[in-house]
Amino acid sequence: MNIFDIMGPIMVGPSSSHTAGAVRMGLVARRLLGGRPAKADIALHGSFAATGAGHGTDRAIVAGLLGMEPDHPDIPRSLQLAKDVGMEVTIRTVELRNAHPNTAILTLTHPGGRVLTVSASSLGGGRIRVNSIDGLEAAFSGELPTLIIRNEDRPGILSGVTTVLSRHGTNVAAVQLYRDRRGGLAVMVIECDQPVPKELLDDISALDGIVRCTYLNMEEG
Repeated sequence: MNIFDIMGPIMVGPSSSHTAGAVRMGLVARRLLGGRPAKADIALHGSFAATGAGHGTDRAIVAGLLGMEPDHPDIPRSLQLAKDVGMEVTIRTVELRNAHPNTAILTLTHPGGRVLTVSASSLGGGRIRVNSIDGLEAAFSGELPTLIIRNEDRPGILSGVTTVLSRHGTNVAAVQLYRDRRGGLAVMVIECDQPVPKELLDDISALDGIVRCTYLNMEEG
């Protein structure tokens, strides 16, 4: 444990979970989408829904979607700033079963038309967990360089991916595998100990059976 685990993140307040964590949720979703969304439907659950307005959760998530970090001074103005750049924002509440009380579902539309749905929870102290991507389970924090690989559920896919990682000298910190059904679509979440080069991403994307490979590194702009 370090001093930041005790004191919390450097941020615009008032709450590390409702504000700083919410900014990080929006920022991670933006990175997964590949840029600022043209439209954002934000559904708040539990404590987010009950007290989020007072804590600025809605403004915090939108700030993250605009690319702001938790200490950005313009977080309180994010709804107006989103309007200024033409980003259409809808804020609503939702009731989810067996979900963390600080959970939001973000349905984002890329300017090119692609839609991404991310469920994420704020765990306190500015830490978050991504719960699912496009309805497929996924549990990761975004604190490490992370590969989110959507692939066909069939033999040999994992072996092919790990072979590419080994060839590029990339050490794996954790691997998680999820699927919607046998023989359907699957998600592979691989957290790495070091940044991943573009050549590695290209090699994985070229493998047979890979639908999409997304790279998340919060240390990169």
